[in-house]
Amino acid sequence: MALLLRFVVLWGVADFTRSLSITTPDQMIEKAKGETAYLPCKFTLSPEDQGPLDIEWLLSPADNQKVDQVIILYSGDKIYDDYYQDLKGRVHFTSNDLKSGDASINVTNLQLSDIGTYQCKVKKAPGVGNKKIQLTVLVKPSGTRCYVDGSEEIGSDFKLKCEPKEGSLPLQYQWQKLSNSQKLPASLLAEMTSPVISVKNATTEYSGTYSCTVTNRVGSDQCLLRLDVVPPSNRAGTIAGAVVGILLALVLIGFIVFCCRKKRREEKYEKEVHHDIREDVPPPKSRTSTARSYIGSNHSSLGSMSPSNMEGYSKTQYNQVPSEDFERTPQSPTLPPAKVAAPNLSRMGAVPVMIPAQSKDGSIV
Repeated sequence: MALLLRFVVLWGVADFTRSLSITTPDQMIEKAKGETAYLPCKFTLSPEDQGPLDIEWLLSPADNQKVDQVIILYSGDKIYDDYYQDLKGRVHFTSNDLKSGDASINVTNLQLSDIGTYQCKVKKAPGVGNKKIQLTVLVKPSGTRCYVDGSEEIGSDFKLKCEPKEGSLPLQYQWQKLSNSQKLPASLLAEMTSPVISVKNATTEYSGTYSCTVTNRVGSDQCLLRLDVVPPSNRAGTIAGAVVGILLALVLIGFIVFCCRKKRREEKYEKEVHHDIREDVPPPKSRTSTARSYIGSNHSSLGSMSPSNMEGYSKTQYNQVPSEDFERTPQSPTLPPAKVAAPNLSRMGAVPVMIPAQSKDGSIV
């Protein structure tokens, strides 16, 4: 019975070795972003594998939240590579004759989203085989910047810093002094593999050119730094100069503000004077027209005079003559008052009368 069981087992193993098998072992591949990843998948067939050949590559994303995605397929002697939009146009079979036993693919222009587990499945009935490859995409260090954080003066404390803009962890740092190869203090040498070098009580021996190299598993980047440790500057003079400059700037600003306000006041005054001129007031009459109108009114009044109202007229009419129209040079107080003769009223049908004149003391002459 035991002999029969051993025969069955050996027959099954022999049959298994003659079926389809993938010779590429499971493996892990690390590549840099932007590079091309070669994912191998080589297989062998047995005489019993007589069915059609089907090859399928699947991706299991690293976030484990997406289902397996078919990224490329070979079936019925045709290739289909547009199943997965994120890899469309970036995944290709490396062999032109897949029946020869090479189902390897290339993934070009790698992105961080390409990280995951890739599975190669080969089927040729009755044989079936599959292998898995773990792909990791890393970012090379790049955009590394070296700079001094602090004052580069004798006796001061400052730091030398090396910072890459991007790069996948873990990162390794290596500082090196390229010039003035004086022996550095032991404390500084201990930090030559750190992204930050702390310098205490600096001296001129620290001056020189430094390089910092940043490295990870897929690449490296480098930056240079020039360090010049100098004597302390005259800070008092610098502060005094800054204060004087600020005061001069304030004086200049004040002068400009004063000129602007003065100009605005002048413009405001001109506008107020302009609005005070009333356009609806008629121009003053001439002296001649005023006098003529006054005399004409007197003549018309004389036509209606009678002896009964002559006395009142003579006392009031002369007081109504506008002073601005009949200005005269004052007469000498010694001269006698002049007599005013009445106009010839006979032609107007009125009785001619003599208009009495009034003396200086108020009596009628």
